[in-house]
Amino acid sequence: MAVVTGVLIDWGGVLTTSLTDSIAKWIEADRIDAEHYRAVMREMIDHAYGDGAGESAVHALERGELDGPAFERDLAARLVTLDGVPPVAEGLLERMFAGFDRVEAMYDMLRDVRSHGVKTCLVSNSWSNTYPRDDWDEVFDAVVISGEVGMRKPEPRIFHHALGQVGLPGAECVFIDDIEANIVAARALGMAGIHHRDADTTIAEVESLLRLTLRRA
Repeated sequence: MAVVTGVLIDWGGVLTTSLTDSIAKWIEADRIDAEHYRAVMREMIDHAYGDGAGESAVHALERGELDGPAFERDLAARLVTLDGVPPVAEGLLERMFAGFDRVEAMYDMLRDVRSHGVKTCLVSNSWSNTYPRDDWDEVFDAVVISGEVGMRKPEPRIFHHALGQVGLPGAECVFIDDIEANIVAARALGMAGIHHRDADTTIAEVESLLRLTLRRA
């Protein structure tokens, strides 16, 4: 196995608390019919990350071809609240993701690997959301956000772009994500893949690959 000299990593659900937790808070606050929401979103995500043929609103949103307000109107029209009406479209995506909290152990891990000369790159699919970038210069050597580069995971071209940003071949990198389809795509390009479920498990896997001891506080 090649020496790992680069870590490519997702943001939402990896460097933050889980999307499931954030969505649960929004569902309660906006009084969304949870069962109906899950059915709608399952169809959209299965198409976007599975074997669905053709393009979708999710593809366009993540590449920045569809703006957030337009997607919010489309999604709100598909959903229903417990009061039997659609939720307010304006600000829908911001409310959905408002429950994300930073996972400090993961940020510490990235600082640690950088201190050992390992390159780091964020590779995130954006849903027109705002990212908290205050300390990103300390954490990342490069940042690749789908809506800013016009490419999305699991398209191979976004991985090629990210590898170019850090100047490394796929065989020397590990990619960390919470969506299996993205891991599969990265592995097809020669990268090691870590399917993130929790910070402790992921950090242990990174330690094993890089042969380092990393912080988990």
